[in-house]
Amino acid sequence: MIYLDNAASTQIHEDVLEAMLPYLKEQYGNPSSIHRYGRLANKAIEKARKQIAMLINADPSEILFTSGGTESNNMALYGIAKKKPHSQIITSSIEHDAILEPCKKLVRDGFDVIYLPVNNFGVIDLSVLKSSLSEKTCLVSIMFGNNEVGTIEPIAQIAQLCNEQNIPFHTDAIQAVGKISIDVKKLGVDLLSMSSHKINGPKGIGALYIRKGIDIDPIILGGGQEHGLRSGTENVANIVGFGKACELAALHLDENIDHMKKLRDSLIEKTIQEIHGVTLNGHTKNRLPNNVHFTFLGVAGEDLIIKLDEYGIAASTGSACSVHTQKASHVLQAMGLSHEQITGSLRLTLGLFNNDQQIDETVNILKKATSELRLVSPFKEKYSFN
Repeated sequence: MIYLDNAASTQIHEDVLEAMLPYLKEQYGNPSSIHRYGRLANKAIEKARKQIAMLINADPSEILFTSGGTESNNMALYGIAKKKPHSQIITSSIEHDAILEPCKKLVRDGFDVIYLPVNNFGVIDLSVLKSSLSEKTCLVSIMFGNNEVGTIEPIAQIAQLCNEQNIPFHTDAIQAVGKISIDVKKLGVDLLSMSSHKINGPKGIGALYIRKGIDIDPIILGGGQEHGLRSGTENVANIVGFGKACELAALHLDENIDHMKKLRDSLIEKTIQEIHGVTLNGHTKNRLPNNVHFTFLGVAGEDLIIKLDEYGIAASTGSACSVHTQKASHVLQAMGLSHEQITGSLRLTLGLFNNDQQIDETVNILKKATSELRLVSPFKEKYSFN
């Protein structure tokens, strides 16, 4: 198989697995215990906290461990909202469901939520954000890089607008951390969500960066772990794995960015050159280095995914988290794409272990698969694909 669904999940790195194994076997102590086993587990957690903080230039005390990106996003929204009942939250129309669904519940709880529109590249309008900010606004949450089309938002400018009015700013950076350079101090963000399994770490572990001075309410209560903000016995092995994945990402960041950009640009160029009726979705320049999102006119995206799978390529149409809902992409709708363009969408996301040969093979298979599907397409009379 050629795996091109790295936005959904990544292959765990061998060094990460090796780092985790002792904490699944010999070092199984509870980090809250005061005996040697507990102290060793706690020491491993604090080492991982430093590794994660280093990747985004944060202080280790500002890293809060969670079960993954979804919990991190929920904690940011509810943790701030509980401090200011019936206030206003500003987000965008292209956020992940881990932001949009909590926002829906907050509306039911009496909050006002403003959904900022985006242009055809998927970028918010800073002037609209500025005019939307008010004394009622308790939080702004805008994603760093879109999980479907890869567009990167103007995070530093958003943070500046929020900082000027002393409004906390959260960014869902789950697709961006470890793939582009992120410095939370330079950016000025207050809260930032991360997930391990997007950067060759284990599933089931994530983190929320909370800048010193930002006060949030816990949403999980119990034994008081994580400074009382996230109770529950820590998942030591996964935390260790996450820390190691961040260490590796930081160590090889520039190299990995160059690798993925080269593959990404090659895939885009060759696909558009060799296959008719293909358009690139998302920003042409300000996009994640591993993200490619196409529309193939006259082809149903789900049919294409099945056909690619038969030929040995793993791909997707968009977020793996919302595949069971069978709904049209809200991201592509917000960007103004037609129903037909949305239907023919395909997301190909690259990872550390992809190579040039796989790109060439993918383009050849895409040519073959789209040709076969277009022969039976209900739109074959509308378009000329020869």
